[in-house]
Amino acid sequence: MGTMKKRLLNLLLVSVLTGSALAACSNNNNDPKESSDPAATTDSSQAPAETTAFSDISPTIRGNKTPTQEQMDEVNNTLNDTYLGDLYDEKIPSHYDAYPYKKDVTLDVWLPADSQIPDMNNQVVQKQVEKLTGIKVNFITPPVGQEADAFTLMMSSGELPDIIIEPERYPGGLEAGVKDGAYLDLTDYMDKYAPNYSEWRNSDETRRKTTVTDSGKLLGFYGIAPYSEWMWFGMLIKKEALEKTGLDVPNTIDEWHTFLTKAKEVGYSEPLNYGSTYGQIFTGIINGAYGVWDWTFMDADGKVQWGPAQPKAKEYLATMQQWNKEGLLNKDWATADFNQRMASAISDKTAAMMDSPDTMWSYWKQQNNIDFVGALNPVLNAGDKAATTYKNFKRTGRSAAVTTQADDVEAAMRWLDFAYSKKGWEILNYGEYGKVHLVDETGKPYFQPDSYIYKDPDGQPVATTLVKYRMHSWPDIRDEHNSNPLIVAEGSYSGDIRKNWTENMDTSVAMPPITFTTEEASREGELGNQLSTLRNEYFAKIIKGQLPVDAYDKFLSEAKKMGLDEFLSIHQAALDRYNAR
Repeated sequence: MGTMKKRLLNLLLVSVLTGSALAACSNNNNDPKESSDPAATTDSSQAPAETTAFSDISPTIRGNKTPTQEQMDEVNNTLNDTYLGDLYDEKIPSHYDAYPYKKDVTLDVWLPADSQIPDMNNQVVQKQVEKLTGIKVNFITPPVGQEADAFTLMMSSGELPDIIIEPERYPGGLEAGVKDGAYLDLTDYMDKYAPNYSEWRNSDETRRKTTVTDSGKLLGFYGIAPYSEWMWFGMLIKKEALEKTGLDVPNTIDEWHTFLTKAKEVGYSEPLNYGSTYGQIFTGIINGAYGVWDWTFMDADGKVQWGPAQPKAKEYLATMQQWNKEGLLNKDWATADFNQRMASAISDKTAAMMDSPDTMWSYWKQQNNIDFVGALNPVLNAGDKAATTYKNFKRTGRSAAVTTQADDVEAAMRWLDFAYSKKGWEILNYGEYGKVHLVDETGKPYFQPDSYIYKDPDGQPVATTLVKYRMHSWPDIRDEHNSNPLIVAEGSYSGDIRKNWTENMDTSVAMPPITFTTEEASREGELGNQLSTLRNEYFAKIIKGQLPVDAYDKFLSEAKKMGLDEFLSIHQAALDRYNAR
């Protein structure tokens, strides 16, 4: 093992196991003889890729519902993208001169496994990307549920792959990973080796701002969308429950209490499925009505506040304690996992739940023919505007980092960069032309009725085929509104619900994607874990009636002793830096 790898092993072992940031690591990275410098492994004089010229095949592809094998091969096996329209305010780049790549390369890519994709190395979209880029990839995926331990072991071993998906798992995030010698600072190489990503992220101010550090560095590749995606999580009500109760969709907390009480009277034994695998009871849906947001938010003056410490917290807890006592919530709300929640949802027990309309269109409508409607987040008083701390800042999907042990840094960046080209956008979002998607008269890809997405030869449901034949969450240009089959499928009203939520709720309290310095990250993580544990324990016990509502006073006192003010000051400093980017 070389000097750099020995140093890296020791540094990462200490950092991962303790979460501390080691300033000495950055000195190692500054040694040109030992650092993984793209210029040392590639032709540094190579100019940024220019747009490749192709013959226009749009007349034979656009609007074609029965393409020949020759036409399918032309689309699937070449980089010709002339048939694709420009569908957004900004044009998606088409830089392909680096492909096929000049060397025979195989990249090792670590990523958390998806339970619905047994073997990422045989995922059809990734095989097509490999063919078009000429860059082979070996995916390393730990068993589902063992990602955290696998990541820690990988980092502490000092033996890193070329690329890591979800690199923010590193203690302290991407910046700490760069400082400790795990990840490369890509700032000086983005324009040269990632022309598609560079052009796309710079074509919009929000995308630019959310993909650069406070100090102006480019440390990774982020999933960045053409638009701010619709919010995806909220209150959903079975249509039959509204019919049986004879009530309209509730808006205020009092109206919700009336509806749930009536729903219980007409047979729904546990009318509100209150638990959530996305954060248990802390979803911001009911508590948000009281201004008691789950975590940090911005107040009217643009200052960072902590939701659980807000004035109406006791009022919120008293309400939920009463609802729980009245049997309006599912009994296992504090512990139920996803499968338990779905089983409860399709049963006669549940009238309403908090979840994704995409998910529930699959479970409720597709599989069980249960129609449902969406409700805006509850408000405390009639006439108040529903609010949410969820806001999409055109950052979406996953991120990726190139490690300091990448054998061919240019190849790693070129492979990632393909996802931000027009051809990459088509393949990753819509899959293979012919079997999975076609292209309409305007140059927009779409899933035809007999697409493998809807009619899988193996008989798998759309909830599975959406990751089997396309990439749903990836470092790419994600076209969620048009390429998520759970939204665009015939009969689906999931997108309508999400759009309505997004357009009719106040998002002024939402925090942007701030980042912490290495020093801040360690302390923020420590304080955040302590505060989260404290909140979870007190709030759950109060709602269950195991503690009186007045126990909240002790909770708040303990939170302040733990360092709540310091925690908020760290977030405020990060927000101030974000605003100055």
